[in-house]
Amino acid sequence: MHLYTLVAAPFVAELLGGLSTVDPKVGRYGSIIQGGFLLGWALGGGFFGRIGDRLGRSRALVLTMLTYAAFTGLSFFATQWWHLLIFRFLAALGIGGEWAVGASLLSETWPRRWRPWIAAVLQTGVNVGIIGAGLANMLLASAPPRYLFLVGILPALLVLWIRRAVPEPEEWAMAHERSQERAPKLRDLFADDHRRTTFWIIATCGVSLTAHWAFMFWHQQHLRNLPEVLAMSPQEKNRLASLAMYLVIGASIVGNFFSGWLAKRVGYRNAIVTMFLAYFCCMLGAYGWPREHHALLTWLPWIGFCQGGFALFTMYLPPLFPTLLRTTGAGFCYNIGRITAAFGTVFFGLFSNFGDHRAGLLYAGTLFFPAAVIAWFLPTSRD
Repeated sequence: MHLYTLVAAPFVAELLGGLSTVDPKVGRYGSIIQGGFLLGWALGGGFFGRIGDRLGRSRALVLTMLTYAAFTGLSFFATQWWHLLIFRFLAALGIGGEWAVGASLLSETWPRRWRPWIAAVLQTGVNVGIIGAGLANMLLASAPPRYLFLVGILPALLVLWIRRAVPEPEEWAMAHERSQERAPKLRDLFADDHRRTTFWIIATCGVSLTAHWAFMFWHQQHLRNLPEVLAMSPQEKNRLASLAMYLVIGASIVGNFFSGWLAKRVGYRNAIVTMFLAYFCCMLGAYGWPREHHALLTWLPWIGFCQGGFALFTMYLPPLFPTLLRTTGAGFCYNIGRITAAFGTVFFGLFSNFGDHRAGLLYAGTLFFPAAVIAWFLPTSRD
């Protein structure tokens, strides 16, 4: 998921013929590639969500993993920027599908009282993977950027174990057997019973994920192009980028469990609103004024901590939909927000000025305030 963000600037510069990383073309095409990735993520959530509801969670999980592992590895062979765009788009189909399938699988197999904690554990699994990406980037700091994508092949090794050891949830199997005559369709998300829930989830996820992914992509590029960082060697820049990712993700793990604790006490909706308001304040503090890289590093853990609010969606969203519409509903509503995030990543890059992305990051961060307001209209289920 984050291998590209760690090496976007140097790899895209290489694919464009060896340009400097501060060249505006690098930021422009780099953001288009990231936008294509987020678009694929959104479409994959809906596509594999339908497969998960029709064929089963375990089978769909295997297909998603094979998809993103294969096309992440193939990114190694990109020789033009649009090659990388295609590979990242196809890999993202699997990544978006895995979130939808995995969230539904866990919501159907774990006791209800454990769901906030399982949400934290599931999101922490993502964070551990990102830390692994940062570690791989540090170990491969002296290698060409394309070699980092070979790490993405490793999850495919889990497929055989999952196929043998992870059964289909009993809840899905029973519902599937009962509904052979009339399986729910995607349009049912907009029927009278579900329309309000669907629209508010899409709006909340669309606004918040636009801001979140603008930060996740551009904060690395902004850090790499600060004046004092440009004077560093490529190896030093890679280590600094990995350190920044460690600070964000390490704090995010703490934020995951804090969000779970908060949701147990005030409910999912109120916890999400609180974390989004905190995210808004931290983005304002980090990018409201020009800062050197040492000062920015002190703000990144606070921003990472606020990202724990996204962990709650994994267990909060699936039970809001009926069983045979669960993976489709959660995958479509949550991941459709990545379409706006795809355009947002490119849009906020337009505010960049020769490698300085602070203005774009600041404007993106302000979106967390309306995201918190919109989230207030989500269902109030305490689960």
